[in-house]
Amino acid sequence: MARKILIVDDEPLIVKGLKYSLEQDGYETDSAVDGEEAVNKFFAGQFDLVLLDVMLPKIDGIEVCQRIREKSNVPIIMLTAKGDDMDKILGLEYGADDYMTKPFNILEVKARIKTIFRRTMMQRENAPRIVTVRDLKLNMNNRSVTVGDREVNLTAKEFDLLQLFVTNRGKVFSRESLLETIWKYDYLGDLRTVDVHIRRLREKIERVPSQPEYIFTKWGVGYYFTDKD
Repeated sequence: MARKILIVDDEPLIVKGLKYSLEQDGYETDSAVDGEEAVNKFFAGQFDLVLLDVMLPKIDGIEVCQRIREKSNVPIIMLTAKGDDMDKILGLEYGADDYMTKPFNILEVKARIKTIFRRTMMQRENAPRIVTVRDLKLNMNNRSVTVGDREVNLTAKEFDLLQLFVTNRGKVFSRESLLETIWKYDYLGDLRTVDVHIRRLREKIERVPSQPEYIFTKWGVGYYFTDKD
């Protein structure tokens, strides 16, 4: 079955170009021209990835991203015409997995999409079924996470980070190595991207994020996960 991608942008030429190029690669696509339509279409259908513009009529892309994240961890790539790093960081903070700045090269868009799909497929095939660390439980097959009796909704990147930490307990990862391992391709962002994801991950799995029990900071080095009480 072909992967299905929702393209959300209010610029018809961008939507037309993305649809044509992605369908040439065998993807199914649908599109929305404003945030309200995007939310309605997403929850009415089944999508494997969302390309989401930040600046949208009715509901902006950040809020669309938040609404999707309340119920789904489908990968989201934000598209932004702004050069301000804060817009990119905000997109990541509210649940986006990646971002691209307009104008972008369609070949790079397709490369990033393929990287996301390839990584998630490999993880599902190779990862153990369930890993439990104290109150934390990761189901690698359906990419779900629970803490105690509470189900935790993680983004694709947050889950990838947690899985990497859990399967490499005690190992300290620098920000640079996390960018290289999780994002795979030649990432053009800065190290704050990692910090944003770690902070969001802690907020979701730690009882007191400022006093972590799972993901710790090795000052001046990076981050690591421990299974010790």
